[in-house]
Amino acid sequence: MGNNKLALVGGGGVRGPVFVESAARRAEELGLEEIILFDIDEEKLRLLGGVSAHLARHHSDVHVVATTDPRHALEGADFVVTTVRVGGDAARITDERIAQRHGVLGQETTGPGGLAMAMRSVPAILGYAELLAELSPRAWLFNFTNPAGLVTQALRDAGHDRAVGICDSANLAQHAVAAAHGVGANDLRPEVFGLNHLSWVRAVRDRQGRDLLAPLLADSGFRAATLQRFFPPELAELLGTWTNEYLYYYFAEQALANTSAEPTGRGQEVARRNADLLGELARIGPERPQDAVATYRAYEAGRRSTYMRYAEPTTAPAGERTLGEGSEGYAAVALDLMAALTGGPARYCAVNVPSAGRLDDLEPSDVAEISVVVDTDGIRPLPIGAVPEPQAGLMRQVKLFERLAVQAIASRSRGRAVQALMAHPLVLSYSRAAALVDDYLTAHRDHIGEWR
Repeated sequence: MGNNKLALVGGGGVRGPVFVESAARRAEELGLEEIILFDIDEEKLRLLGGVSAHLARHHSDVHVVATTDPRHALEGADFVVTTVRVGGDAARITDERIAQRHGVLGQETTGPGGLAMAMRSVPAILGYAELLAELSPRAWLFNFTNPAGLVTQALRDAGHDRAVGICDSANLAQHAVAAAHGVGANDLRPEVFGLNHLSWVRAVRDRQGRDLLAPLLADSGFRAATLQRFFPPELAELLGTWTNEYLYYYFAEQALANTSAEPTGRGQEVARRNADLLGELARIGPERPQDAVATYRAYEAGRRSTYMRYAEPTTAPAGERTLGEGSEGYAAVALDLMAALTGGPARYCAVNVPSAGRLDDLEPSDVAEISVVVDTDGIRPLPIGAVPEPQAGLMRQVKLFERLAVQAIASRSRGRAVQALMAHPLVLSYSRAAALVDDYLTAHRDHIGEWR
């Protein structure tokens, strides 16, 4: 361990400072010598990169460098985290509006919105992965670019076998149980299965093999303190698992009505917050870094307060963290993996990797959100076996959508994209799928080119 270089692709993004601060805090543990922030947006990189560098200086002497040159960022990297948004906030807003116009949920990682984002994300991330393979073939690539599971599937299908999809949502159950019992998360063994933003946890076991999750799921206080409050007791009893908060498949018409009734969608709200942040940082300038950090902290708190608002009960305390939720988000997952891979204690968590025969209902090459153990030998999925049929059926259906979507993007095939949406449980209809695909192909032609 030591002299490690970490590159953040999308380092000018609004979550960049959180990631850099977390990495700097753990720089000694990770042997980090340099953090490279790469972005194609020079102004965002200047403003948010400045906040990142200032935050890092409070925790370590790790060298933080900003660049718009991808070769500079990736050459010699040991670890790369990809978090990009091709088309920016405007493309996200377009995705949401098109889906809602056709009477479908427009969330950016699920169904039509997920396909539209993947059309833009996959080619970009594959390009960076190919450059990384040329410059630093032994580097690990941790993908947080949405839709994270689908993008990771495309990376794996293209032969990038050190690419891993990460998501903090996949690990909330483990951390909530740990907090409830006053133990470390790594003292527990979660049993997570499914796909990104479509996963469940059937157990969280202690070192003696006892399941600590089931009794807590029956506790109304525990449920109210976690995002499981989104799911009514009857549904929770029917499923018998911790359910990923993005699984509003179970409330499709209600969630659509709620989001459609809002004067502005989530994309518009985030875009406004982001524009306000950048404008304020530009006004503050580099001479007042403390004020820039305070402005950024306020932005983060405000954005968090509206997370999953369409599903949040009106009585929920706005902006408060749920039980077990840390302040580092996806950064914690990536940094934990780095620590284990570079000689720290083995880690038990959930990430997106090929199921490798550990999940009965998926093919070994299918990327799943699944429990893994991570150490210096790599990242290995743990045995899950058979899962309840209601969850298995939905998982298989959405995996078919993902497979077809990856094929559509690789071949730039409109027909295969229509097939993908026809397979998705939020769409199903051919006429709606065809109309959605045509609208997305037209709206994003500048980013994705011509399809056939």
